[in-house]
Amino acid sequence: MADAVLLLAHGTADSVEEIPEYLLRVTGGRQLPEVAVEEVRHRFSLIGGSPLTRLTLEQGRLLADELGVPVYVGMRNWKPYIADVVRRMRDDGISRAVVICLAPQNSRTSVGLYRRAVFAAAEGALALRFLDDWADHPLLADAFAERLRAVRDALSAETGAAVPILFTAHSVPCRTVISAPQTSPGGPPEPPDPYPIEAKLTASLVASRISGLTPDGWFFAFQSQGMSGGPWLGPSVEETLTALRQQGVTNLIIQPIGFLCDHVEILYDIDIGFREFAATLGITVRRPDSLNDSRLLTLALADLARKGLAS
Repeated sequence: MADAVLLLAHGTADSVEEIPEYLLRVTGGRQLPEVAVEEVRHRFSLIGGSPLTRLTLEQGRLLADELGVPVYVGMRNWKPYIADVVRRMRDDGISRAVVICLAPQNSRTSVGLYRRAVFAAAEGALALRFLDDWADHPLLADAFAERLRAVRDALSAETGAAVPILFTAHSVPCRTVISAPQTSPGGPPEPPDPYPIEAKLTASLVASRISGLTPDGWFFAFQSQGMSGGPWLGPSVEETLTALRQQGVTNLIIQPIGFLCDHVEILYDIDIGFREFAATLGITVRRPDSLNDSRLLTLALADLARKGLAS
Protein backbone atom coordinates (compact mmCIF):
# COMPACT_ATOMS: atom_id res chain seq x y z
CA MET A 1 0.00 0.00 0.00
CA ALA A 2 1.15 3.56 -0.74
CA ASP A 3 0.56 5.83 2.25
CA ALA A 4 0.30 9.60 2.38
CA VAL A 5 -0.93 12.48 4.52
CA LEU A 6 -3.39 15.10 3.30
CA LEU A 7 -3.53 18.46 5.07
CA LEU A 8 -6.71 20.50 4.60
CA ALA A 9 -7.04 24.25 5.05
CA HIS A 10 -9.49 27.03 4.29
CA GLY A 11 -7.74 28.52 1.27
CA THR A 12 -7.32 32.12 0.20
CA ALA A 13 -7.45 34.16 -2.97
CA ASP A 14 -4.09 34.80 -4.59
CA SER A 15 -4.86 38.40 -5.58
CA VAL A 16 -7.27 41.25 -4.85
CA GLU A 17 -8.91 40.67 -8.24
CA GLU A 18 -9.90 37.14 -7.23
CA ILE A 19 -11.67 38.22 -4.02
CA PRO A 20 -15.25 38.26 -5.44
CA GLU A 21 -14.97 34.73 -6.85
CA TYR A 22 -13.27 33.53 -3.68
CA LEU A 23 -16.05 34.94 -1.47
CA LEU A 24 -18.67 33.21 -3.60
CA ARG A 25 -16.96 29.91 -2.82
CA VAL A 26 -16.78 30.73 0.89
CA THR A 27 -20.51 31.53 1.03
CA GLY A 28 -21.56 28.61 -1.17
CA GLY A 29 -22.65 30.89 -4.01
CA ARG A 30 -24.52 33.46 -1.90
CA GLN A 31 -23.81 37.03 -3.02
CA LEU A 32 -22.49 39.36 -0.35
CA PRO A 33 -23.32 43.08 -0.45
CA GLU A 34 -20.80 45.00 -2.53
CA VAL A 35 -19.75 46.99 0.54
CA ALA A 36 -18.71 43.74 2.23
CA VAL A 37 -16.74 42.61 -0.83
CA GLU A 38 -14.96 45.96 -0.96
CA GLU A 39 -14.09 45.75 2.73
CA VAL A 40 -12.48 42.32 2.21
CA ARG A 41 -10.55 43.70 -0.77
CA HIS A 42 -9.39 46.61 1.38
CA ARG A 43 -8.15 44.38 4.20
CA PHE A 44 -6.46 42.00 1.77
CA SER A 45 -4.60 44.86 0.09
CA LEU A 46 -3.48 46.42 3.39
CA ILE A 47 -1.55 43.28 4.36
CA GLY A 48 -0.17 42.72 0.86
CA GLY A 49 -2.20 39.55 0.33
CA SER A 50 -2.67 36.48 2.50
CA PRO A 51 0.30 34.11 2.95
CA LEU A 52 -1.97 31.23 4.04
CA THR A 53 -1.42 29.00 0.99
CA ARG A 54 2.35 29.49 0.93
CA LEU A 55 2.70 28.84 4.65
CA THR A 56 0.45 25.77 4.58
CA LEU A 57 2.45 24.27 1.73
CA GLU A 58 5.59 24.87 3.79
CA GLN A 59 3.99 23.13 6.77
CA GLY A 60 3.30 20.20 4.47
CA ARG A 61 6.92 20.11 3.31
CA LEU A 62 8.21 20.14 6.88
CA LEU A 63 5.84 17.32 7.80
CA ALA A 64 6.93 15.24 4.78
CA ASP A 65 10.57 15.66 5.83
CA GLU A 66 9.68 14.50 9.34
CA LEU A 67 7.58 11.49 8.28
CA GLY A 68 9.31 10.32 5.13
CA VAL A 69 5.95 9.88 3.35
CA PRO A 70 4.25 12.13 0.78
CA VAL A 71 2.25 15.01 2.21
CA TYR A 72 -0.38 16.73 0.07
CA VAL A 73 -2.18 20.01 0.76
CA GLY A 74 -5.76 20.74 -0.33
CA MET A 75 -7.87 23.88 0.14
CA ARG A 76 -11.64 23.98 0.54
CA ASN A 77 -12.27 27.40 -0.96
CA TRP A 78 -9.41 28.03 -3.39
CA LYS A 79 -6.57 26.44 -5.31
CA PRO A 80 -5.23 23.84 -4.84
CA TYR A 81 -8.79 22.52 -4.41
CA ILE A 82 -9.39 19.41 -2.34
CA ALA A 83 -10.95 17.55 -5.28
CA ASP A 84 -7.98 18.29 -7.55
CA VAL A 85 -5.46 17.21 -4.91
CA VAL A 86 -7.30 13.97 -4.16
CA ARG A 87 -7.39 13.22 -7.90
CA ARG A 88 -3.62 13.75 -8.04
CA MET A 89 -3.16 11.42 -5.06
CA ARG A 90 -5.10 8.72 -6.86
CA ASP A 91 -3.04 9.26 -10.01
CA ASP A 92 0.11 8.98 -7.90
CA GLY A 93 -0.96 5.55 -6.71
CA ILE A 94 -1.82 6.52 -3.13
CA SER A 95 -4.13 3.93 -1.57
CA ARG A 96 -4.26 5.04 2.09
CA ALA A 97 -4.11 8.50 3.62
CA VAL A 98 -4.46 10.21 6.95
CA VAL A 99 -6.40 13.44 6.51
CA ILE A 100 -5.68 16.23 9.01
CA CYS A 101 -7.83 19.32 9.07
CA LEU A 102 -5.67 22.29 10.06
CA ALA A 103 -8.46 23.58 12.28
CA PRO A 104 -7.73 21.83 15.58
CA GLN A 105 -11.11 22.57 17.17
CA ASN A 106 -13.88 20.48 15.65
CA SER A 107 -17.09 21.99 14.30
CA ARG A 108 -19.80 20.20 12.37
CA THR A 109 -20.26 23.13 10.03
CA SER A 110 -16.65 23.96 9.19
CA VAL A 111 -14.65 20.78 9.74
CA GLY A 112 -17.71 18.82 8.64
CA LEU A 113 -17.53 20.50 5.24
CA TYR A 114 -13.90 19.42 4.85
CA ARG A 115 -14.85 15.85 5.69
CA ARG A 116 -17.64 15.73 3.11
CA ALA A 117 -15.45 17.30 0.44
CA VAL A 118 -12.55 14.86 0.82
CA PHE A 119 -14.69 11.71 1.00
CA ALA A 120 -16.71 12.81 -2.01
CA ALA A 121 -13.52 13.37 -3.99
CA ALA A 122 -12.06 10.00 -2.95
CA GLU A 123 -15.14 8.13 -4.25
CA GLY A 124 -14.16 5.11 -2.18
CA ALA A 125 -10.89 4.66 -4.09
CA LEU A 126 -8.77 5.70 -1.11
CA ALA A 127 -8.82 4.38 2.45
CA LEU A 128 -9.05 7.58 4.47
CA ARG A 129 -8.61 8.21 8.18
CA PHE A 130 -10.03 11.68 8.85
CA LEU A 131 -8.73 13.40 12.00
CA ASP A 132 -11.10 16.17 13.00
CA ASP A 133 -10.50 16.62 16.70
CA TRP A 134 -7.10 17.46 18.16
CA ALA A 135 -7.82 20.52 20.26
CA ASP A 136 -6.23 18.89 23.30
CA HIS A 137 -3.05 17.60 21.67
CA PRO A 138 -0.22 18.35 24.15
CA LEU A 139 2.27 19.32 21.44
CA LEU A 140 -0.21 21.82 19.98
CA ALA A 141 -0.51 23.48 23.39
CA ASP A 142 3.28 23.35 23.77
CA ALA A 143 3.71 25.07 20.39
CA PHE A 144 1.38 27.95 21.28
CA ALA A 145 2.89 28.25 24.76
CA GLU A 146 6.42 28.46 23.35
CA ARG A 147 5.48 31.47 21.20
CA LEU A 148 3.39 33.07 23.95
CA ARG A 149 5.94 32.66 26.73
CA ALA A 150 8.62 34.62 24.86
CA VAL A 151 6.36 37.64 24.32
CA ARG A 152 4.81 37.61 27.80
CA ASP A 153 8.17 37.34 29.56
CA ALA A 154 9.58 40.26 27.56
CA LEU A 155 6.52 42.49 28.00
CA SER A 156 6.19 41.70 31.70
CA ALA A 157 9.85 42.63 32.21
CA GLU A 158 9.33 45.82 30.22
CA THR A 159 6.23 46.92 32.14
CA GLY A 160 7.23 45.55 35.54
CA ALA A 161 3.95 43.68 35.93
CA ALA A 162 2.32 40.46 34.80
CA VAL A 163 0.57 41.10 31.50
CA PRO A 164 -2.88 39.54 30.99
CA ILE A 165 -3.63 37.38 27.96
CA LEU A 166 -6.69 37.36 25.73
CA PHE A 167 -7.04 34.06 23.87
CA THR A 168 -9.16 34.15 20.72
CA ALA A 169 -10.74 31.79 18.22
CA HIS A 170 -12.70 32.49 15.06
CA SER A 171 -16.37 33.11 15.71
CA VAL A 172 -19.11 31.13 13.96
CA PRO A 173 -22.82 31.85 13.53
CA CYS A 174 -24.76 30.94 16.68
CA ARG A 175 -27.15 28.81 14.65
CA THR A 176 -24.31 26.42 13.80
CA VAL A 177 -23.54 25.44 17.40
CA ILE A 178 -26.98 24.95 18.93
CA SER A 179 -28.41 21.47 19.34
CA ALA A 180 -29.55 19.91 16.10
CA PRO A 181 -33.12 18.60 15.79
CA GLN A 182 -33.86 14.94 16.39
CA THR A 183 -32.51 12.76 13.61
CA SER A 184 -35.49 10.38 13.81
CA PRO A 185 -38.94 10.53 15.41
CA GLY A 186 -38.55 9.77 19.09
CA GLY A 187 -34.76 9.63 18.81
CA PRO A 188 -32.36 11.74 20.84
CA PRO A 189 -31.22 15.10 19.45
CA GLU A 190 -27.64 15.49 18.31
CA PRO A 191 -25.38 16.98 20.98
CA PRO A 192 -24.38 20.64 20.73
CA ASP A 193 -21.54 21.43 18.38
CA PRO A 194 -18.23 20.95 20.26
CA TYR A 195 -16.46 23.96 18.74
CA PRO A 196 -16.81 26.59 21.51
CA ILE A 197 -15.95 24.05 24.20
CA GLU A 198 -12.88 22.80 22.35
CA ALA A 199 -11.68 26.33 21.59
CA LYS A 200 -11.73 27.20 25.28
CA LEU A 201 -10.11 23.85 26.11
CA THR A 202 -7.11 24.65 23.90
CA ALA A 203 -6.82 28.07 25.53
CA SER A 204 -6.87 26.56 29.01
CA LEU A 205 -4.18 24.02 28.09
CA VAL A 206 -1.93 26.76 26.74
CA ALA A 207 -2.56 28.93 29.81
CA SER A 208 -1.62 26.04 32.10
CA ARG A 209 1.83 25.97 30.48
CA ILE A 210 2.62 29.64 31.25
CA SER A 211 4.44 30.03 34.55
CA GLY A 212 2.74 32.41 36.95
CA LEU A 213 -0.40 32.81 34.84
CA THR A 214 -3.33 32.58 37.23
CA PRO A 215 -6.97 31.94 36.22
CA ASP A 216 -7.77 35.63 36.61
CA GLY A 217 -4.87 36.57 34.34
CA TRP A 218 -6.36 35.29 31.10
CA PHE A 219 -9.57 35.77 29.14
CA PHE A 220 -11.27 34.37 26.06
CA ALA A 221 -13.16 35.98 23.17
CA PHE A 222 -14.34 35.06 19.69
CA GLN A 223 -12.95 37.15 16.85
CA SER A 224 -13.70 38.00 13.23
CA GLN A 225 -17.47 37.79 13.38
CA GLY A 226 -18.85 37.61 9.84
CA MET A 227 -20.64 40.25 7.84
CA SER A 228 -23.68 38.06 7.22
CA GLY A 229 -26.89 38.47 9.16
CA GLY A 230 -27.78 36.76 12.39
CA PRO A 231 -25.93 36.55 15.72
CA TRP A 232 -22.39 35.18 15.96
CA LEU A 233 -20.63 33.62 18.93
CA GLY A 234 -19.28 36.11 21.43
CA PRO A 235 -18.11 37.88 23.39
CA SER A 236 -16.33 39.76 20.64
CA VAL A 237 -12.77 40.99 21.03
CA GLU A 238 -13.99 44.59 20.92
CA GLU A 239 -16.44 43.99 23.77
CA THR A 240 -13.76 42.25 25.80
CA LEU A 241 -11.18 44.98 25.22
CA THR A 242 -13.69 47.58 26.41
CA ALA A 243 -14.42 45.59 29.56
CA LEU A 244 -10.74 45.00 30.28
CA ARG A 245 -9.96 48.71 29.97
CA GLN A 246 -12.71 49.44 32.49
CA GLN A 247 -10.86 47.06 34.82
CA GLY A 248 -7.67 49.10 34.41
CA VAL A 249 -5.81 46.99 31.84
CA THR A 250 -3.36 49.03 29.73
CA ASN A 251 -1.14 46.25 28.31
CA LEU A 252 -2.46 43.06 26.78
CA ILE A 253 -1.32 40.07 24.74
CA ILE A 254 -3.73 38.65 22.17
CA GLN A 255 -3.04 34.96 21.48
CA PRO A 256 -5.19 33.27 18.81
CA ILE A 257 -5.39 29.50 19.38
CA GLY A 258 -7.41 28.35 16.35
CA PHE A 259 -5.12 29.56 13.57
CA LEU A 260 -1.94 27.67 12.67
CA CYS A 261 -0.39 30.25 10.35
CA ASP A 262 -0.59 33.90 9.36
CA HIS A 263 -3.52 35.05 7.25
CA VAL A 264 -6.05 37.90 7.06
CA GLU A 265 -7.69 37.17 10.42
CA ILE A 266 -4.32 37.61 12.10
CA LEU A 267 -2.44 40.13 9.95
CA TYR A 268 -5.43 42.46 9.58
CA ASP A 269 -8.01 41.65 12.26
CA ILE A 270 -5.51 41.47 15.12
CA ASP A 271 -2.46 43.39 13.96
CA ILE A 272 -4.41 46.32 12.49
CA GLY A 273 -8.07 46.25 13.53
CA PHE A 274 -7.81 45.18 17.17
CA ARG A 275 -4.59 47.10 17.79
CA GLU A 276 -6.15 50.33 16.51
CA PHE A 277 -9.34 49.76 18.49
CA ALA A 278 -7.36 48.99 21.64
CA ALA A 279 -5.25 52.12 21.17
CA THR A 280 -8.39 54.29 21.23
CA LEU A 281 -9.12 52.77 24.64
CA GLY A 282 -5.59 53.27 25.94
CA ILE A 283 -4.50 49.63 25.67
CA THR A 284 -1.24 48.51 24.05
CA VAL A 285 -1.59 45.13 22.33
CA ARG A 286 1.14 42.64 21.49
CA ARG A 287 0.78 39.34 19.63
CA PRO A 288 3.09 36.30 19.65
CA ASP A 289 4.36 35.02 16.32
CA SER A 290 2.02 32.58 14.60
CA LEU A 291 3.03 28.93 14.58
CA ASN A 292 3.86 28.92 10.85
CA ASP A 293 7.04 26.76 10.69
CA SER A 294 7.03 25.83 14.40
CA ARG A 295 8.99 22.66 15.05
CA LEU A 296 6.53 21.69 17.79
CA LEU A 297 3.61 22.06 15.37
CA THR A 298 5.39 19.77 12.91
CA LEU A 299 5.87 17.21 15.68
CA ALA A 300 2.20 17.46 16.66
CA LEU A 301 1.11 16.82 13.07
CA ALA A 302 3.62 13.97 12.75
CA ASP A 303 2.26 12.34 15.91
CA LEU A 304 -1.29 12.58 14.56
CA ALA A 305 -0.24 11.18 11.19
CA ARG A 306 1.71 8.24 12.61
CA LYS A 307 -1.13 7.21 14.90
CA GLY A 308 -3.61 7.59 12.06
CA LEU A 309 -1.59 5.44 9.70
CA ALA A 310 -1.03 2.83 12.40
CA SER A 311 -4.78 2.51 12.98
